[in-house]
This record gives sequence, structure tokens and C-alpha cells, in this order.
Amino acid sequence: MKTNILRVGVIGAGVIAGKIASTLKDLEGVANFAVASRSLEKAEKFAAQWGFERAYGSYAELLDDPDVDLAYIATPHSHHFEVTREAILKGKPCLVEKAFMANYRQSKEIIDLARERKVFVAEAIWTRYQPALKMIKDLLAANRIGKPQFITASIGYPMLHKERILRADLCGGALLDVGVYAINFVRMFCDANIERIHSQCTKSDTGMDLQNTASFVFENGMMANIQSSATVVGDNQGIIWGTEACLAVDDINNPQVISIYGRNHVLQKEIRVPAQITGYEYEFLACKEALANNLTESPYMPLDETLTIMQIMDDLRKEWGVVYPMD
Repeated sequence: MKTNILRVGVIGAGVIAGKIASTLKDLEGVANFAVASRSLEKAEKFAAQWGFERAYGSYAELLDDPDVDLAYIATPHSHHFEVTREAILKGKPCLVEKAFMANYRQSKEIIDLARERKVFVAEAIWTRYQPALKMIKDLLAANRIGKPQFITASIGYPMLHKERILRADLCGGALLDVGVYAINFVRMFCDANIERIHSQCTKSDTGMDLQNTASFVFENGMMANIQSSATVVGDNQGIIWGTEACLAVDDINNPQVISIYGRNHVLQKEIRVPAQITGYEYEFLACKEALANNLTESPYMPLDETLTIMQIMDDLRKEWGVVYPMD
């Protein structure tokens, strides 16, 4: 960073890029600076809408811009690998939208390259950066629910109208799109080694997982159940079951309320998370902090944890027979 303002260059001009742009326009210390699309006309329209200073008709042009402090990779996860690799080879720090890559192999190659070149890269799984995570961990550390023993996490959105969900070449299915949040929820509160996983799914005619469930048994004796779906409206709740009480999170995709229930489901405490712009702001503030301290990865989402999540998803897809061309 050459200034006190983190100048963000957004790669891609789709829906998620718009959500990021709407966040950054109101975020102090971080700026909508440049946007790149494969269409210059689309990039210029996006830049005008959200107040970006520069628009490019190719990703390479943005990555060559010396004034861009951080490239945000907002393409579909099927297309993360090539552009992230190019960015790292050019020494450009990157924040890569979840899922980080299509699979573990791609993720390991990118992370090894970033570490070799000493270039910052991080996965943009926003729940890892939000204040709700520390709030929950503080409650657990204070023994508010006793000893955690079981975790459940569910998430679902009707998404069959989105063409990419049904396409293998775009890494379709529920798992990489939303199931990744359920896995991260479990991992945030139980990072013990996995002893075994039992799972199942239903698939589309194109071979993509539409709904899936998985049960985890950990070496420390904890268990977890997760569900994700691309066909229905889910409750999106996450619950940590303890020996004295349980802790419920209203939305594992963007937590707003944390509740503690005692025996007989009696509400003991309800806590609201701090007011936010959209919830995406925290990952950019974390990147700004990391870059200011010359770090090459974020402590909020360590790269080894990204690799663990990608390996879990690879293992689940292998069990289901869900295959992408890049596998």
C-alpha cells in the first residue's frame, strides 16, 4: 500500500462484484478504485454506477495497474485459478471470493506459488472475518454452554434459475456455492482432526449436487451434521450444543443474532452483532491490516485452513461422484 487508503481493483462485474462495490463506497479507508471485465463497455458502466476511478476491458490490464493495492477476484469459482495465478506472478495481492478454487489441487498450487513469491492471498469467506466469530468464541471460552459436543449447520437457497448451478464446467451444485458456509461454521468451532465422514446427496440430470448432508465425527469426540441445498429455502441456522446450554446463530451466512438457550429451550441471553454496512467490509479491513503489517496471509482465514476446507469438499464430491472438468 502506497497510501492510507486501500485501493481495490475488482475482477469481474457481476452480482457479487456489485455487492462488494456497494460496501466499499461507504467504507472509510478503502476505495472502489478499478474494475475489470472482459467487456470494456460493461466495466465502464459498472465503474460509473459505483464510482470507480478506472475501468479496464481485460483482467490483465487491471493487474498491471501499479496503483491497485488489492485485487478482489469476483469471477465464478470455476475461473479463479488462472486469474489468481496471473495476479500472484505479477506480485499483486489478492482476495479471492469463496470457494477459493475448484478443488484442492488448484488451491495447493496457488497457495504454494503465493508463499514462494511472498505475495498476499486470502479467501473471501466473509463469516471468518465478521465480529460474530469472536463474540461466539468469547461466549464459549466463558463456559456459557458448558462443554461443546455437537454442531449443526444448515443452509439453503432456491438457485436452480442460475445456470451455473447445473453446470460442471462452472463448478455447479450446492456444496461449493453454499455448503462451504456450513463446513466453515463447523470448522470455526471445532478444528480437531476428522475421524470419519458419512454423507449423501441428490443430483441433477447434469450430475451436480442439488441437496446434500454430511455427518462428521472428530477425534476429540465431537460430532457435527451439515446440510446444504440449491433447491429450497433453508433456515440457515447454526447451533452449537453444549453440556449445559446451546448457542444458536440465526444465519450462518451473515450472523445477526446470537442466542443462548438453557434446558427446556429457555432463552437465557440474546446478543445482536454490531451494525454493519453489508458484512463484507470486515474482509477488506482485515486485508488492509495484513498488508500494512507486511503479512502474506490473513490470520482470520489462514491458508492452511482454506486447504483443509477444499480437501473436505473434494472428499465429499468424490463420494457423491460429482466431477468438474478441472478435477
